[in-house]
Amino acid sequence: MPTQLFTNKIALVTGSGRGIGKAIALHFAQHGADVIINFFRNRAPAEETAREVEKLGRRALLVKADVGDLEDLNRLFDEVEKEFGGLDILVHNAASGYNRPAMEQKPKGWDWTMNINARALLFAAQRAAPLMEKRGGGKIVSISSAGSVRVLPDYVVVGASKAALESLTRYLGVELISKGINVNAVSPGVVETEALNHFASMGNQDNILQKFIAQVPAGRLITPEEVAEVVAFLCTPAASMIVGQTIMVDGGYTLPIPQ
Repeated sequence: MPTQLFTNKIALVTGSGRGIGKAIALHFAQHGADVIINFFRNRAPAEETAREVEKLGRRALLVKADVGDLEDLNRLFDEVEKEFGGLDILVHNAASGYNRPAMEQKPKGWDWTMNINARALLFAAQRAAPLMEKRGGGKIVSISSAGSVRVLPDYVVVGASKAALESLTRYLGVELISKGINVNAVSPGVVETEALNHFASMGNQDNILQKFIAQVPAGRLITPEEVAEVVAFLCTPAASMIVGQTIMVDGGYTLPIPQ
């Protein structure tokens, strides 16, 4: 039985129906937290995540909301406040984007991507902070990506949004630590998720996955559960002096490798 590191804690994980978000939500539930499951388009996987949380003996609140829309984002926090009265942990995991070359990007794709990936963190933090102060402090962790600092194919808008997210993490980290709220980010490398497998299935899956793996010095992909472990660590007292940082979890993927 896992140690109950998060007993009596309330955790909101955006975009937690599947993939990394689901792994994070379940990790918190396994360690004693009640969890707010957020989704926008895919209800069925989110309902399954909620059921798994409840099977672990924890409370699950399921909320449909587009975090890129400010009215929806505020409604999400209204529901959290109504049901729980406070919040201990916010994980900004929800993400989207239009992958196209820079010269082919459209204003709509820019706005959509920036609003979900970056703007949502700022305004979610504004709503989360008072709820966390009620409970003596809290933790905010965002999920970034290597594209924030490294050029990836057709990733310009997502990369820019993740760079903005990491900058917001630094500013919020400095501003909120005086309230007992730690703000940090985790930047995974290539993570083995359903989305990656779907992408790979459009071509020769084995070849595509092997190309990814060949770029990782550790010799394998990262699992969602490994990302969840690091997110959870940042939400423990042991990480109380980690402020405004982006932690790489990539098996060495972003390090320069001599050819």
